[in-house]
Amino acid sequence: MTKTNTLIEDHEIEWTDLGDGIRRKVMAHNPDMMLTKVDFQSGSIGTLHHHPHTQASYVSKGKFEITISGISKVLSAGDVYFVPSGEIHGALCLEAGELIDVFSPMRADFL
Repeated sequence: MTKTNTLIEDHEIEWTDLGDGIRRKVMAHNPDMMLTKVDFQSGSIGTLHHHPHTQASYVSKGKFEITISGISKVLSAGDVYFVPSGEIHGALCLEAGELIDVFSPMRADFL
């Protein structure tokens, strides 16, 4: 069995700079699930992409135009979006903010 951390303090995890005003922290994961924080500067773009993982995202700060399968909507702090496996999706940050992303299964490519 894989040992995982169960009590995680934000300050103990370093940001990974993804460029173009976006950075990410992998907060917790096991083979079945991963939780990340993604920080966006205003105007930053999470380009359209797809992956086999199911994704649920919580807008913890800021304002984003979220596009999923060609449909766009502006979401603000407290809102959530859900991305089924394989769906094309992306984000445009309208006001500096942060997304909390949960993936199932975990994203090995983030490690």
